[in-house]
Amino acid sequence: MITQQEEEYIREKAYVPEHVIPLMVGISQAEPFLQEDYLFFLKDNWMIFVGYPLGRGFQEESFSRVLEKMQKNFQPATTWFIAPGIPASLLSRVREKEADEYYKLDLRDSGVKRSLQRGVEKAALVLRVERNREWSPEHTTLTREFLEKENLTPRVRELYLRMPQVLGHSETSMALSARDSKGNLSAFFVVEMGAQKFATYVVGCYSQSRYVSHASDLLFHEMIRLARENRKEYIHLGLGVNEGIRRFKQKWGGVPDLPYSAGEITPRGKTALSWLRALTSRL
Repeated sequence: MITQQEEEYIREKAYVPEHVIPLMVGISQAEPFLQEDYLFFLKDNWMIFVGYPLGRGFQEESFSRVLEKMQKNFQPATTWFIAPGIPASLLSRVREKEADEYYKLDLRDSGVKRSLQRGVEKAALVLRVERNREWSPEHTTLTREFLEKENLTPRVRELYLRMPQVLGHSETSMALSARDSKGNLSAFFVVEMGAQKFATYVVGCYSQSRYVSHASDLLFHEMIRLARENRKEYIHLGLGVNEGIRRFKQKWGGVPDLPYSAGEITPRGKTALSWLRALTSRL
């Protein structure tokens, strides 16, 4: 576990969403630890290792050394890791590799483009935005509808499905919900405010059955307002995921910030049966 002093240090130094402890614990229900500036999470027989060091730049040798040390100490059946890159020394042991980029919106840049502002104003005529931590059956229905039409990776799909427990656990999370005059949910974002310097856009989706043009733009504008009210320097927009999501983030001024790699590792000598057991509790 981590101390209160360590938790404050992590909050101050955080620069990727996986550094935000309330968010990660809400998603994984795992216990956080800090080792040589690397944050990781343990539960049952698995580990999530965040390979973005908090107080210094990424070095392959340091990342590999601390990761292997924690595997030796805790002997998880499965380790999931993220990092700016995968060291050559680990490549032969890594399964299910992923690569992407983190996107970031600098709030110190001035204003919203007029073309976007017009869309926001149009949506605001028919929608109101609520800020709270409530998750309704409508949120669940809209999420399922969204996942049926979007081609997302299993990891991203699972992230969407875990939003009720994130909002239930993290006191620094918030749902921005756009509702029409009858109270019907048209779109929502989940935003995490737990890092000192940035707000995190966690997930967002909109309804096809109750579609309102520019509903997502209205929510993005509200997210910017929320972040500025809380004196954040930037909004971390997460991964590119797919072309449609990348275009939406870029439209609002999001730019690639850091490379992202992810993968899974099992200890040397583990059999396929160990993998099957690990998969029953995976994220």
